[in-house]
Amino acid sequence: MAVPLVLVHSPLVGPATWEALAAVIAGRDHEVLAPDLTSSLTEGPPYWARQVDAITHSAAGRRVMLVGHSGAGPLLAAAGNALGRVVGYVFVDAGLPIPGQSWMETAPPALVQQLRAMAQDGWLPPWSAWWGADGLAELLPDQGVRERFAAGCPRVPMAMFEEAQPPVPGWPDAPCAYLRLSGAYEEPAERARELGWPVAELASHHLGVLTDPELVVGPLLELVRRLGSNRSRTGR
Repeated sequence: MAVPLVLVHSPLVGPATWEALAAVIAGRDHEVLAPDLTSSLTEGPPYWARQVDAITHSAAGRRVMLVGHSGAGPLLAAAGNALGRVVGYVFVDAGLPIPGQSWMETAPPALVQQLRAMAQDGWLPPWSAWWGADGLAELLPDQGVRERFAAGCPRVPMAMFEEAQPPVPGWPDAPCAYLRLSGAYEEPAERARELGWPVAELASHHLGVLTDPELVVGPLLELVRRLGSNRSRTGR
């Protein structure tokens, strides 16, 4: 039987990101776990450690495959290290792990400047408000979906972006794959190709996991299957 898939949402948004796709995956007889990371932002640093704790708690000591979307990608190395029982990693329109570095050190300078300009008293508005009402409506045209998604997006501490991810010697410790949904994530997808990971691409958008789960589920589960096959061949 396939191991459970732990669907990790970006700390900038909420678990509603995975809501639609999780239901479709579960309908295909895959067990799905979806940790909620939002409470990690209200308790102060180290933010990454609380986020990793939420991921490991959801896995409850079981063998799992970690699937991260967007800003969850950099967390997967530390989460895998903490779990010690990860059989694979899938990055879905996500950044790749940056052990020993902070987001501020690796992000485009223009984006860093944009976030600093938006911050007030060390806090950013919810991610859903960064793009304006029209920008979010373009990604999420269904009003009900948009409202549920926005309601789950927390205010974000600037300090989280300045926090270095912990070193993770020996990562990756299991096979990895990449699913690109939007052109904005071509760079990490290309890096995944260079590393020899399986890569799939869809003509979708960054929140396609929420708006078009039927489009995403097939390529995602195919990557999951390939990682499972790779692990069986290598004995890892």
